Amino acid sequence: MVVLVVRKFDPERDRAQVEEVERRCEIATGKLHLFTDLMGDPICRIRHSPAFLMLVAEMAMEREEEREIVGMIRGCIKTVACGKKLPGSGINGADHPTKPNHPIYTRLAYILGLRVSPSHRRMGIGLKLVKRMEEWFTHNGAEYSYMATEKDNQASLKLFIDKCGYSKFRTPSILVQPVFAHRVRVTRRVSILRLSPPDAEALYRHFFAATEFFPRDIDAVLNNKLSLGTFVAVPRGESWPGPDRFLSCPPKTWAVLSVWNCKDVFRLEVRGASRLRMLLAKTTRFMDRVFPFLGLPSIPELFKPFGLHFLYGLGGGGPDSAHYMKALCRFAHNLAKEKGCGVVATEVASCETLRLGIPHWKSLSCAEDLWCIKRLGEQHSDGSAGDWTKSPPGLSIFVDPREL
Repeated sequence: MVVLVVRKFDPERDRAQVEEVERRCEIATGKLHLFTDLMGDPICRIRHSPAFLMLVAEMAMEREEEREIVGMIRGCIKTVACGKKLPGSGINGADHPTKPNHPIYTRLAYILGLRVSPSHRRMGIGLKLVKRMEEWFTHNGAEYSYMATEKDNQASLKLFIDKCGYSKFRTPSILVQPVFAHRVRVTRRVSILRLSPPDAEALYRHFFAATEFFPRDIDAVLNNKLSLGTFVAVPRGESWPGPDRFLSCPPKTWAVLSVWNCKDVFRLEVRGASRLRMLLAKTTRFMDRVFPFLGLPSIPELFKPFGLHFLYGLGGGGPDSAHYMKALCRFAHNLAKEKGCGVVATEVASCETLRLGIPHWKSLSCAEDLWCIKRLGEQHSDGSAGDWTKSPPGLSIFVDPREL
């Protein structure tokens, strides 16, 4: 008799079998695809979240010692902004007359890394893993759960939407820029300043606290060892006046972003490429190295394991903020080159105005990443925000780098 057991991941006992399932799922893909090397740490993508869990599905055979892991799932929980308190709305608005965008927070769970071995699919294993993870979410006070997938991943959509009750929620864009062999030019019309974590926290809480998915523990994100810094672009010649003066009287135009070092967490690799495609990429790199003064765009070595830097907390203000964001992204490109990364990536709302200033290659990017959401309970928000799953999208979202 065969029994399916869903239990907590044991690093010492399960690591080898989990890596084998990942390998089988990759082989089943076959075509050109992006492989993620977790560098021997299956929970690396959730390890820095406030609360996290990894579950495995294990097939127990007749004899107790015969056990095989056939699936796994990862999940994490944090507190994020899901709306804002408006003056006169009766939601504590009168208590905050100078803060019309005072955020409403909720407990949000995130599902990622769901895998089922190809030989054990269509047996309800994925559904059991999701349900067990949702039980943990609810037990730990999560009001909502969401997941991200490709819009044409029919198997994933059928599981989460048709069977688990999720609904399509947001369609942010993943923008990816290759790191060239040469440094790119950063305009001299702006000054780029590095902020201390406390100053960065003050800026983010003032301007972005009510942005969807903004983490309440932004200080933990900014102080994490993987966060390489927060940088602000201001008109040339201006210096950082301190958070109080900047917040009360910001420059006419400014922009900000932070950089997260994914290179030390996991590596990516493009697999399944043809020899012709790899030869063309190699040729562009050769030309870029030989003639760096020409500034020729080149395709980095993506067919071997490579690292990336993720840009998060993108924002700004003023009529030229998109141009200032472009300068920051170019600065981030050069930083990634110094650190030996293959690409720089970010994720922004589909209607984000600053995306006009974010350099990216369409061939490497994803115009519509699909986020699906489900409401688990109604008692955990710090204000009456209604049903977040039915709210219209805002102009911006905050993508937490801890959940890549």
